[in-house]
Amino acid sequence: MNNPNHTHTESNAQAEKSHLAAVFAQYPIEVVGADTVWLHTRDGRRVLDLYGGHAVAALGYGHAQWLQALRDQAREVLFQTNAVPMEVRERAARRLVRFSGLNLDTVFFVNSGAEANECALRLAFMQGAGRSRVVAVEHGFHGRTAAAAAVTYGAAKSWYGFPQTPFAVDFIGRPDQNTGTPDLSTITEQTAAVIVEPVQGLAGAYDLGRDFLQALRQRCDKTGALLIFDEVQCGMGRCGEPFAANLYGVTPDMITTAKALGSGFPCAALLMSPAVAGHLKVGDLGTTFGGGPLACAIIEAVVDAIESENLLANVRRVSTLIRERCVIGPVTDVQGAGFLLGLRTSRPAKEVQQALLKRDILAGTSSDPHILRLLPPYILGEEHVELLRQALAEVPA
Repeated sequence: MNNPNHTHTESNAQAEKSHLAAVFAQYPIEVVGADTVWLHTRDGRRVLDLYGGHAVAALGYGHAQWLQALRDQAREVLFQTNAVPMEVRERAARRLVRFSGLNLDTVFFVNSGAEANECALRLAFMQGAGRSRVVAVEHGFHGRTAAAAAVTYGAAKSWYGFPQTPFAVDFIGRPDQNTGTPDLSTITEQTAAVIVEPVQGLAGAYDLGRDFLQALRQRCDKTGALLIFDEVQCGMGRCGEPFAANLYGVTPDMITTAKALGSGFPCAALLMSPAVAGHLKVGDLGTTFGGGPLACAIIEAVVDAIESENLLANVRRVSTLIRERCVIGPVTDVQGAGFLLGLRTSRPAKEVQQALLKRDILAGTSSDPHILRLLPPYILGEEHVELLRQALAEVPA
């Protein structure tokens, strides 16, 4: 039955002062619904989502298997502490380990990418007796909590907020076509861990490449430092393989992942090698909500959908189409991997983003003012690439 006061109440609510902290820049659209790769706005528009909720919506919106997993687990048991064994938790860990295809056989479930990175760094210091430093890569982003932000490049000068970092951090340069692999002598016997995004996300889908990652692995092996791959954004199929570690043939000691892991449900995971996991004792790590049964059921469903629907192959195929067809209009080049792509623009990327949004396509920007970032759902198709190509062709270069 229609509520005659609905429109009046709705307009009053819109006019009221927001009680949300004003810390996020806002896109000029309000989303009221979504299906597959499409967002529906309050003013009746249908917007192609090439941003994926910031690399989260791997399966798109309204995926039947995702929804069914949530319903079934909610009816069975909504939540229980990690102190109580649950088969759904064991299944999710087993499924994730098998999906990775790497020699990382132990999983610790948490709530966010930053928390996963905090845990990885904590373990590095706990296991690296006498080691006092961490090495990170320039332009990387690892989160906003104390330790994760400490290894985030530039955070201390802009938004870190804490009076000091909890440990010493050394930043090394990232490789480029002109300079090749940077000097890695900063990684020493005092280094507990090296943390790196194999494909840097916020920095503009910057692909660090096989040679650099292999050199890091070799240097860590020589010095005894642990190698951490932060695959919060680039992992869980976004690069067209289970993880970027698979793509580049380099296995770290730990991988952190989140975002696409739950395809919209908040969850994250830390995957550990047998050597790292072998040092764990009861109480070394803890979490209240991490590994909750709802999250674990969703993780199972996401992995199953990626595998059963052959979505990794789709990511690779459609990513190639974007590279081939979308260097047009203001786009001069494409960088990144899979569905973590950076479109280099001849004019400010924010202007291109605004022009695309006027044409009902949502894309992201990055810390590089000339990189437009694409983080679409894995179900994106050739017809959607054509919509992007046509829209870019209409944008002045």
